Amino acid sequence: MTSERFADVGRGITLCYERIGDPAGEPILLVAGLGQQLHAWPDEFCADLAERGYAVVRFDNRDAGRSTHMPYRPPNSMAMFLKRFGPHQYHLGDMARDVMGLLDALGLDSAHVAGMSMGGMIAQTLAAHAPWRVRSLASIMSTTGAPKIGRPAMSTWLRMFGQAPNTCGEAIDRELTMYRHIGSHGFPLDERWIREYVGRAWERDPAPAGADRQLAAIFASGDRSRELAAITAPTVVIHGDRDLMVHPTGGTATASAIPGSRLETITGMGHDLPRGAWPRIVDLIDANARSALTPPLPEQESTDAEATA
Repeated sequence: MTSERFADVGRGITLCYERIGDPAGEPILLVAGLGQQLHAWPDEFCADLAERGYAVVRFDNRDAGRSTHMPYRPPNSMAMFLKRFGPHQYHLGDMARDVMGLLDALGLDSAHVAGMSMGGMIAQTLAAHAPWRVRSLASIMSTTGAPKIGRPAMSTWLRMFGQAPNTCGEAIDRELTMYRHIGSHGFPLDERWIREYVGRAWERDPAPAGADRQLAAIFASGDRSRELAAITAPTVVIHGDRDLMVHPTGGTATASAIPGSRLETITGMGHDLPRGAWPRIVDLIDANARSALTPPLPEQESTDAEATA
């Protein structure tokens, strides 16, 4: 079992994080998505990266898990769509600065960075604003913020703004309903993992308001397409062809905006990390990171992620 630690990343923000693998390995930061906590990156997925020589760091973004929660009320859905935000509303740039603060706290000049969904947006922003801090970038099921690109299906929007759960059981039922909708229909649904994830998440942080403030940060950041042209890190863009949360056009737009990046589409994948896709996703992250290394990491005898089977 890994142990949770806390880092003061500046500006009154403390992030909760875990380290997996040999601390002397190649550092890789895993950035979670909207409303997700650090264990949204599954233990076995992280262990596979660690076995390949990476020092894995996964963490709670601000307003999630055991990291700092902001004290103000989030804007309502109408205010978000009209982009009417209060003076305290943060944006993706602030969340990228949190990651830079975490790197500082860990004594790291730079690291490989992988982010999924909103975490991909944060990782993109970090790579664009501080390219010297990012050795390689993996943007997974994410987008650029461009209008009419990578948007959720209307059926997904309706589910996102439903009644907030009041109990852990309600939270589990709601998450199962959501994953049956946005999940990877080309892979088996891992209902047991979802139940365990939500149960642990509820124990760590049952307050739902943080996710609404994070969503507002995405809206407040607008279209980031032009700034992504500043990214110099080797970049792989990974997206599923059945994503109902971030339409696959988001992946296409991201790859087009980042110079030299390549788009890898996983057939049957939706807006989650299905166990059956872990080997390919880890392989893609690993290959992209190795392309940035001189000298390279020692080659592994096998890359089929047998530990996740």
